[in-house]
Amino acid sequence: MEAHSGRAGVPLILAVDGRSGAGKTTLAVELAALLREHHRVSLFHLEEIYPGWDGLAGGLARYVESVLRPLAAGGTATWHAWDWERGTDGPLRRTEPAEIVLVEGVGASCAAARPYLDAALWVEAPDDVRRTSALTRDGDTFAPFWQRWAEQELAWLAQDDPAGNADLIVQGHRGLGTPHEVRLALSGLPRWAAPMSPERAGRRGLQVHAERLEHEPSTPEVFAGLYGSSPSAVWLDSSDAAETTAPERSRFTILADDGGRYGQSVRHRAGLTEVTAGAVTARIPGQFFRWLDGVWGRGSMRAPAGYECGFALGWLGYLGYELKRETGGASLPAAPLPDAALIFAGRAVVVDHQQQCTFLLTLGDGTADPECGRWLDTARVAVLGAPAPGSRATRNPAPPRPSPVFTARDTRAGYLGKIKESQAEIGEGNTYEVCLTTALEARLEGTVNPLPLYLALREANPAPFAHLLRFPGAVLASTSPERFLRLDADGFLRAEPIKGTRRRSADPVEDEALRRDLAASLKDRAENIMIVDLLRNDLSHFAVPGSVTVSRLCAIESYATVHQMVSTIDARLRPGSSRAEAVSAAFPAGSMTGAPKISTMALLDRLENAPRGAYSGAAGYFSLTGAADLAVVIRTLVLEDDDGATRVSLGVGGAITADSVPAEEWEEVRTKAFGVLSALGSRFPD
Repeated sequence: MEAHSGRAGVPLILAVDGRSGAGKTTLAVELAALLREHHRVSLFHLEEIYPGWDGLAGGLARYVESVLRPLAAGGTATWHAWDWERGTDGPLRRTEPAEIVLVEGVGASCAAARPYLDAALWVEAPDDVRRTSALTRDGDTFAPFWQRWAEQELAWLAQDDPAGNADLIVQGHRGLGTPHEVRLALSGLPRWAAPMSPERAGRRGLQVHAERLEHEPSTPEVFAGLYGSSPSAVWLDSSDAAETTAPERSRFTILADDGGRYGQSVRHRAGLTEVTAGAVTARIPGQFFRWLDGVWGRGSMRAPAGYECGFALGWLGYLGYELKRETGGASLPAAPLPDAALIFAGRAVVVDHQQQCTFLLTLGDGTADPECGRWLDTARVAVLGAPAPGSRATRNPAPPRPSPVFTARDTRAGYLGKIKESQAEIGEGNTYEVCLTTALEARLEGTVNPLPLYLALREANPAPFAHLLRFPGAVLASTSPERFLRLDADGFLRAEPIKGTRRRSADPVEDEALRRDLAASLKDRAENIMIVDLLRNDLSHFAVPGSVTVSRLCAIESYATVHQMVSTIDARLRPGSSRAEAVSAAFPAGSMTGAPKISTMALLDRLENAPRGAYSGAAGYFSLTGAADLAVVIRTLVLEDDDGATRVSLGVGGAITADSVPAEEWEEVRTKAFGVLSALGSRFPD
C-alpha cells in the first residue's frame, strides 16, 4: 500500500476493516487506548456514517470524501452522522486529524480508501462466530437486517480484495493480547517505525536471561519432551559433539520454538514477508534481506554474563536458494516451500557440550511473566530428567517403514549430458566451475513423523551442522557438515566451504587410501581453491581492507560416510556495516553455485530447469546480539505435505570443471546421497 503521509501535521491513518461481527470495534477501541500512551489518537466508526441498512456502498463513498480526504491532507473532517431512528442525516460532526487516526468499520480499507491509508488491518472470523458476536452486541436491532447487510458485504467483496491488500491480518475473538500484538506489529511496518519509536524503544529495553543447569542431557529426549507437539520448532544439532576433531564447530546445540510472549513465525515468498505473532500477521512487501536488516541488521543486545554461545535468542530457520533473486540471480517459478522460513524464539534451550551443562534462555522486560515461569519449570524437568548422551536409554528408534523408494529427476545419461554442456560453457569462457545438482524424490502415503526419520539420520551421519526444522506443512532433516557463514557479535566472519568428496570404506587400509587420494587430487584442489577465491571476494565487500585471510586451505575432514576437502576463510566486518547485507553478499554459498557466481547461476537455471527450494540455501540462526551462524543446506531431506501424503526430496550434486570425468562426477553424486539413503534403508534409483 502506498503511504500518503510523511509531511508535518499529516496523520498516520490505519483502517480496521472486516465483516460484521469479526471483532473490529472492540479491537479498534482497545488499540486506540494503547496507542494513546505515546500518541494523540482519533477514532472514527463507519457505522455512524452509513446511510441506513442499505447504505454500505453509499456510506463508503461518503466516508472517503468527507472523512479520509480531509484527514489525509492534515485537515479536520466534517461529516453528518446518520440518525438510525429517523432514517435521515443527523447533526454535523468533526474528526480531528491527531497524530494517528483509526478508522473502523466494514469497508474502511475499500479500494477507494486505500490511496489515503498508511496501513490496512483486516479482521477475520468464522461466519458463525461473527453472527453470534454481532447479534449479541446489537441485540434485536440488527437481527432483522443481518442477511440484508451480509448480502451487501458479499457484493462489495466480490469486486474488492481488502484482505489481500491488508498490511495486517488479525484472527478476531482470539483473546485479550490481540491489541498488544497489533501495536507491536504496527511498529514493525517500515513506514510506522519512526513515528512509533517509543514502542520500538520498549522492545530495545528487553534483556536475555540465562539459567545454567549443571547437566548435559540427551537432546533427542529434550526436543521430544519440550517441542514434540509444537507446529514450528528448530533443533540446531551438533550431533557429532562426542567424536568431533573440531570442537569449536560442535560445542553447542540449540532447541527452540515460537511459543511464549515474544514468539513469532516468519515466512517470505516472492517479495512479501509475513510475520505472525499470536492472532496477528503483518505483511511487509520488499526484499527479505531488507526486512532482515531492519529487525536484526546491526544487533545491539548483550549476551548474559558467563554465556558463550553466539545465539542469545533471535531468529532460527532456513533461507532457500531462490533468495538468489535478491543477490544477482534470476527469479524462477516459485518453489512449493517459502523462500525463507524462520521462527523468532523468545525462549530456548542451549546445551554446551564442552562444559557439559545446559542454559535456559528467556527474554523479558523485568516484569513478572507467569507464562515464562511455567515454561522454565517445564524446561528444567525436561532437561534434568533426560539421560546423559550415549546412555542406553538414548538409543534412537528405527526409521519409519516401508523405506522410501526414490526416483531421480535426471537419469544417468541425462546428468552426464548436462555435465558435457557445462564443460562446453567452460570451454567458451562463460564459467570456470559449475555446481550442477539434481534431486531424488519419493512419496510416502499419509503423514510422516519426522522425528524418528531424523534420529535415524543423525545416528548414521553425525555432523556439526545437523538440524531438524519443523514448520507447518514442511520439515528439513539435515546432516550438513558445511558451514556457510559465521558472524560473531564482535564482527568476525568465517566461511568454511567444502569441495572434494570421497566415500568411506569399512576396510581401514582402503579408507586411508581414499583419504590420501582426495588429499593428492589436483582436480579437487582446483575446485576448492576456485570457491575459496570466490568467497574471498564475497567477504571483501563488507570486510575491513586487508582482513580477508585463508587460515586453512584444502584440509581433509572425515565424517561417517565421506571424506571431505575443506578450507577456511576469515575476515573482519567493517565497523558500521549492515550485517544482513554482509550475509546477502555471500548468498547463496559459492560452493553450491560455482564461479563466477552470477553468470553461473544463470547457467544452472537453464541446465537444472527446476527450483532448488531450501536445498543449497542456508540454515541456522540470527541472534539478537548481531551474531549469526549458518550451515549450507546439503545432505538434507525435505518433507512436504502433499494432498494427504508426504513428498520427500533429497538434493545432490557436485562441482564440474574442465577436467571433470562425467562418469566419476555421477559416482560422486551417488556417494553424497549414500549416507542419507542408507540411514533410511533406501537405495539410489537405477
